[in-house]
Amino acid sequence: MNEIIGRSPWASIVFGTQAPDTGNAEIIAHYGTQAQKDTYLKPLLNGEIFSCYSMTEPHAGADPTLFTTTAVRDGDDWIINGWKFFSSNARAAAFLIVMAVTDREADRHRGMSMFLVPIDTPGINIVRNMPLGGEADEHGSHALIHYENVRVPADALLGGEGGAFVISQTRLGGGRIHHAMRTIGLAQRALDMMCERALSRTVSGGLLADKQFVQGFIADSYAELAQFRLFVLRTAWAIDRYRDYNRVRKDIAAVKVVMPKILTDIVLRAIQVHGALGVSNELPLATWLLYGPVMGIADGPTEVHKVTVARQLLREYGAVEGMWPSEHIPTRRAEAITKLGLRLEHSVGNT
Repeated sequence: MNEIIGRSPWASIVFGTQAPDTGNAEIIAHYGTQAQKDTYLKPLLNGEIFSCYSMTEPHAGADPTLFTTTAVRDGDDWIINGWKFFSSNARAAAFLIVMAVTDREADRHRGMSMFLVPIDTPGINIVRNMPLGGEADEHGSHALIHYENVRVPADALLGGEGGAFVISQTRLGGGRIHHAMRTIGLAQRALDMMCERALSRTVSGGLLADKQFVQGFIADSYAELAQFRLFVLRTAWAIDRYRDYNRVRKDIAAVKVVMPKILTDIVLRAIQVHGALGVSNELPLATWLLYGPVMGIADGPTEVHKVTVARQLLREYGAVEGMWPSEHIPTRRAEAITKLGLRLEHSVGNT
């Protein structure tokens, strides 16, 4: 379903599966109180309101160890101060989920908390809404927000004090796989356009479809997309089976690594096959080309996910004992002779 929805930039909004609302709904469903679910989750699922996930900061990006936005106890309330950057959808949101430092002395896994904050709470100042490349300024939807003495009640706390890191992993794990599903649909649409153009355009006495370079574009795109689709399906199956994002963390990170390259490569080939029309604003391909880098940054940069994949994978291995690698042929031959030599001699002697 998400693959089909991913073919259109508007479909996810129509069907209520757009980021960041799906991830926000998931963590409220997991960690919210009944009152929080009634206030925020039900209208969100009914498509009556939008939401915003306000996490990243101007100086720190997505690295929570560098966050400086704080929430400090004041009686029964919390007071939030700080800056958040690229808080997508804030201009249309009815509420924000704000990640803030609540205990500077605790380790990074226990020192931050999340708060559900209505957008009309005094002290929330949207400084500007930034557009993506190529978008008009008035269409910007990624906010720079200054939280200035924003007072919220104790029941605004989501999931308990110090629980932000665990909550964020729950949210981002699902968000990454949803992005991947939608990316498959968009990449498939670019491949469809490529094939249609190849069969429709005649150059140098023949169809583009007859040219080996174009055939290579089509074959590479099909093979890469088919592999990626199966990888995403397998990862989604594992999430459903284990109900534990942490257990599937390696594969989710690997999907996130592969996703921007798959999309960028296929869209670039489609642009090349369309020629000058491909880079114009009369086709959507030039706009889609930016989505690749966006997917390489959203929900954590590609480089961080590569590190996660490597670290998780290396835990499944161990160092070799001794001087030589475990597949060292002379060593294995000597071990085989030691283990089987007497049997071999006995077998030869009896024949």
